[in-house]
Amino acid sequence: MIEINKKTGVPKYKQIVNSIEEAIDGGALQKGDQLPSINAIKDTHNLSRDTVLTAYNELKNRGIIQSIVGKGYFVSSEHIQIQQKIFLLFDEFNSFKEDLYNALLDHLGSHIQVDLFFHHFNEKSFSQLIQDNAGDYNYYVIMPANLKHTAQELKILPKEKVYILDQLPKDLSKYAAIYQDFENDIFDNLSKANQLITKYEQLILVFNKKKQPMGMQKGFIKYCKTNNIPFDVINSFDTETLKKGSLYIIPDDRNLLNIIKSSKKEKLKLAQDVGVISYNETLLKEIVEGGITTISTDFKAMGKRLAEMILNKENIKIKNPHNIIIRNSL
Repeated sequence: MIEINKKTGVPKYKQIVNSIEEAIDGGALQKGDQLPSINAIKDTHNLSRDTVLTAYNELKNRGIIQSIVGKGYFVSSEHIQIQQKIFLLFDEFNSFKEDLYNALLDHLGSHIQVDLFFHHFNEKSFSQLIQDNAGDYNYYVIMPANLKHTAQELKILPKEKVYILDQLPKDLSKYAAIYQDFENDIFDNLSKANQLITKYEQLILVFNKKKQPMGMQKGFIKYCKTNNIPFDVINSFDTETLKKGSLYIIPDDRNLLNIIKSSKKEKLKLAQDVGVISYNETLLKEIVEGGITTISTDFKAMGKRLAEMILNKENIKIKNPHNIIIRNSL
């Protein structure tokens, strides 16, 4: 009934609390059932008496268990609602991740608390946030982005309590995840629009290696070489002269706005003189310039499915659906 993993960063008293909560929640413990004695847990797991007592006192103060003098500790109610907390670590916040976040909250229910954090693509911030919050949450949802050494940092968390979101590097493949297959998604979606794309002289991917997944660049290059289309990969549009006859693929909104602004300045028309495909669907892209073509995963579906995985304790990996929405910019 009690599981203690001494290799994680979760305090041992907290692991005792979590084990008993899960046993009650799963029906293994019912009202009136007697719990192992403090000495039994202490001896079985080689713990101090104070560690076990701290755990039992927390459960007792919350009304989950009660003590009877001379007899021991018993479950006081099997119907008590166990408050769960989720640690949610995003790389950054934007409108489409807000859709993900809201969908997650809507489908988890009001009895589960979600605390949102950001690492902003900073390895030190990522490491500090993991270390500071280890042991304080029931589940950890991590968006690792392109950060290195994340697998090493996550070792202090219980493997079965971690969910990886969006990008799934090979060194994190042992964790449950809901992810995007960036390499195949961009290749497949560009292929769907191949008839429209071939009217352009060149394809240009605006790609920031620090923030964007490498799979996106690989899939883009694969598509261009497969279809014998001239291409280029640039870091940012800020210093790039807009090239007539080119189709720009833009993962971030800042560069999207810069290209639209430049096209107006140069009096170049979208879908005639230059083309634009943006990443990640938002309401604004339905409206701007008569509609911007997007390649996007379904972030609402991602949030909903993540909630289901957590609620059902599913330890699986799921590829999130992805599609291209063709509009006037192509």
